[in-house]
Amino acid sequence: MRTAVEAVRQAIADLEAGLFTLPPRLVLGDGRVLVMSAYHVPSGTAVTKTLSVERERVPAIRGSLVWTGHGEDLVVDAAAVTALRTGAIVGVATDVLAAPGACVMALLGSGAQAPDQVRAVHTVRKLSALRVFSPSPGHADALIARLAPEFPGVDLCVTGSVNDAVAGADIVNCATSSDQPLFAMAALAERVHVNAIGSFRPSMRELPDELLGDARLLVVDQRSAVLDEAGEIIHALHSGVITEDRIVELAAVLGERPEIEGRTVFKTVGIAVQDWAIANLLAKLS
Repeated sequence: MRTAVEAVRQAIADLEAGLFTLPPRLVLGDGRVLVMSAYHVPSGTAVTKTLSVERERVPAIRGSLVWTGHGEDLVVDAAAVTALRTGAIVGVATDVLAAPGACVMALLGSGAQAPDQVRAVHTVRKLSALRVFSPSPGHADALIARLAPEFPGVDLCVTGSVNDAVAGADIVNCATSSDQPLFAMAALAERVHVNAIGSFRPSMRELPDELLGDARLLVVDQRSAVLDEAGEIIHALHSGVITEDRIVELAAVLGERPEIEGRTVFKTVGIAVQDWAIANLLAKLS
């Protein structure tokens, strides 16, 4: 995970430097099929990822990614790459935005994305406690059992409610397919960093408008992508709670660790340069 975090961090910096060609994501069937691609100019390499997303299916994400380089093409499972790169970008954002001593994490959701969310946060902030809430308690128990051998010094538990999970947490990660905010802003600590990865359609929301309006920093992976796809951002804009000038791209704060009093938010819908970063690592190993 540490290697993945650093690779994605560099890819975001390269994107800001103009080293990628990044076409808009193709969204078909109201988000049921996604096609995304990126071309890395210096290396002459590219990725194209095709995903099928069915929220009621297990696993919800299926598909393939093709990395095209100077030798043979590399074809890999898109779901695995998506989970790893989404964890990695969250690790980059958490490293910039979470308090230096942050050590208690709340995880809302226990699906396929969940394990790499924990691994990424732990990579940049050594956790002492992890609280998991899921509407499917059995899934949450299975997640804890899966993670326990990896994190022997971390207090792992399943909570009975969202509020129990987020109360006093330093870092809150939302990884659900919710159509409604998962919690009220009042449930959060005064100094907390929130990562939201679940929504990728305008109809989906994990975060309340009030949190976005209150956040000292509202950071996204790419402004154009979240304005098209992130339900909580779109809703807060339409409600007048935030304006577009409040939205900061991650590349603009990369390398900084600002001293922040208050709440911070990172929202990602995922962009193909993140997939390229992971596929490029895999290509070097193949």
